[in-house]
Amino acid sequence: MNKPPFKITDKIIDYIAEITELSDKLTSINKSSSNPTLRRANRIKTIQGSLAIEQNSLSIKQVTAVIDGKHVLAPPKDIAEVKNAYEIYERLDELDPYSVDDLLTAHGVLTRELVEESGVFRSGQVGVVDNEGNIIHFGTLPQYVPSLVEDLLNWVRTDETHQLISSCVFHYEFELIHPFADGNGRLGRLWHTLLLSKWNPLFAWLPIESIIHNNQSEYYNAINSSNDEGESTIFIEFMLSVIKQALIEAIENEE
Repeated sequence: MNKPPFKITDKIIDYIAEITELSDKLTSINKSSSNPTLRRANRIKTIQGSLAIEQNSLSIKQVTAVIDGKHVLAPPKDIAEVKNAYEIYERLDELDPYSVDDLLTAHGVLTRELVEESGVFRSGQVGVVDNEGNIIHFGTLPQYVPSLVEDLLNWVRTDETHQLISSCVFHYEFELIHPFADGNGRLGRLWHTLLLSKWNPLFAWLPIESIIHNNQSEYYNAINSSNDEGESTIFIEFMLSVIKQALIEAIENEE
């Protein structure tokens, strides 16, 4: 595909430098990589945050209980979302971030027994809505979805843009295409984490999704603003700020 439209601003360059420095610092002091309790706590925060963005009602305590196999009084759909999300995040290191087949597999796990078109690209048109139910834009016509997703993955794989940037571009362009009938937000955030983990493995355990949830309005505003501009620069800057904040919090928790 042609290079997706975005600019590399001074702010983005500064974020790249800061994130690289913070990543190195966290790697040097990181206890989470060898502490299964800390890794599990971060993963639960990740799952709860990503699902909460999509109106899942379960708290951190409830998500933990579901994963522990305990009975939780909550909507069956919300419980199923937690189980599915936990399963696919636990299989993160098995996934090829540039594979369409693996993308479809991940969607199938995330949406298992929740949506009709699970693990397949959507067959109909879809509107993209924000957290207030407002339509942001309409997704790509379904007949163009498979080729656009394949082209996007190929671009991320082959382009020489720094992976911190290209992973954000993927996240934005994926949501713009909106390739699935449901689960696009969850899968887009999962895949962003997967791409980042290939740049630095510590990102597999960094609860970026939790920071996005805490800044949910800004997340949608960044998408809307990028849509208005016709390029993903604003979204890239926002996501890099979120990644920086996640690293700062992780370092504070480790020290």
